[in-house]
Amino acid sequence: MLMATRGITGKELADDLLQGVSSEQMRAATRLLGAHHDGYWLRRFFEDQELADAAGRPLLEHVGLRPSIDWNAVGLLLLADKPPARKASSSEVAVLEFAASLVGHAPIQLQRVIHAVDDTEFRLLLRALMGAAYGETH
Repeated sequence: MLMATRGITGKELADDLLQGVSSEQMRAATRLLGAHHDGYWLRRFFEDQELADAAGRPLLEHVGLRPSIDWNAVGLLLLADKPPARKASSSEVAVLEFAASLVGHAPIQLQRVIHAVDDTEFRLLLRALMGAAYGETH
């Protein structure tokens, strides 16, 4: 099932993927990916078969009426022989790694992440970290 992602904001994509997700860490990680570059990774999860091939399985689970991110698949993608960096900048990869680390599917070197992201991206990471720790009310 492919979903058209044109004309939908990254925030709207994230909101759609969060239907029925109760884990604060998964919610924070998904919201981060929706806010970063208007949903760059979320759009690729829907549209880029190469990513699913690199992970060895789809990056979106289709359980029930709405898809959700398969964070296990994202972790596999980050470990793949052909990492997602081929078509992504170092900051885009750092944001994906940070999001996956929030749900326990990627170890990260914070120093490398800090040097890869700009000030706006850094604020997104901090907001996601707070959301993962305290929920969406903070």
